[in-house]
Amino acid sequence: MKKVGFIFPGQGSQRVGMGQSFIDSNSNNQQLFQQADDLLGFSLSEIMLEGPEEKLTKTSYAQPALLLVSTLIYRELLDAGIRPTVLAGHSLGEYSALVAAGVLSFEEALILVHQRGKLMEEAYPDGDGGMAAVLGLDQATIESKLSTLSELVDIANLNCPGQIVISGEKSGIEQAINSLKEAGAKRVIPLNVSGPFHSRLMKPAAERFEQILENLEFSEASTAIYSNVTAEKTTNAAQLKELLVKQLYSPVKFHEIIEQLLNDDLDALVEVGSGKVLTGLVKKVSRRATVFSVQDDSSLQTFIDWYQGGE
Repeated sequence: MKKVGFIFPGQGSQRVGMGQSFIDSNSNNQQLFQQADDLLGFSLSEIMLEGPEEKLTKTSYAQPALLLVSTLIYRELLDAGIRPTVLAGHSLGEYSALVAAGVLSFEEALILVHQRGKLMEEAYPDGDGGMAAVLGLDQATIESKLSTLSELVDIANLNCPGQIVISGEKSGIEQAINSLKEAGAKRVIPLNVSGPFHSRLMKPAAERFEQILENLEFSEASTAIYSNVTAEKTTNAAQLKELLVKQLYSPVKFHEIIEQLLNDDLDALVEVGSGKVLTGLVKKVSRRATVFSVQDDSSLQTFIDWYQGGE
């Protein structure tokens, strides 16, 4: 039996039409889309399948949409007899991992991430915060330069070698872009996001989110999950709940998670959900890594064929 780790993408991987091929190939999948619409009280499926893209990109829609697609694909993998040895997710993707590990039900997680998205949108005035990807500069240099700015900017994502995302006040991001370029960054690219996610500016949202989580009972994880906050595995329900609060304002340590996964004696890593963002990050850490992106029925079959094939 091959050992595989499932990794779930986060916000930014959404695209109009995601999940369509699974409905076309299996009409039963439409039921999950309908269930999501009923739970949320609006047509998430219409936004996902028809757009417009500007609406799907909105945090409160993108987050449940990505959870829905990842859960659907995960269930397809289970139906094919494929179960993961370990789980991880990038930011929002951690909620897909929680569903896969039985910590939360799909229904609980869907409503939760919709609420999370709204809190993130409300935490900081739209347009006053921002994020940018810094390419070709090390963490220590970035931290040093950010500490000299007059406005708050934090490291938000440690994605892979040479790719670090910063987050904070929009004017601070503009200052940081110039400062980091002067320090030797190859490129500093402003990201098309609506807020300063994974920065200290998200602490008001985290406080409100913690109150919501108090009403939810978490189960022990059936499969170990790597936390974005610690880059360590855990199955503990209380710890997973606590870390979800911290995740809102803490940097995502995905580079460390990838390195841990590559040391876990796995036969492959599998990106379960829309896009190939995480597949690209894994390859930047190790070109020799075996990694699959399962985002439609065709790529699903390719992975199943490999999994069921010989060593």
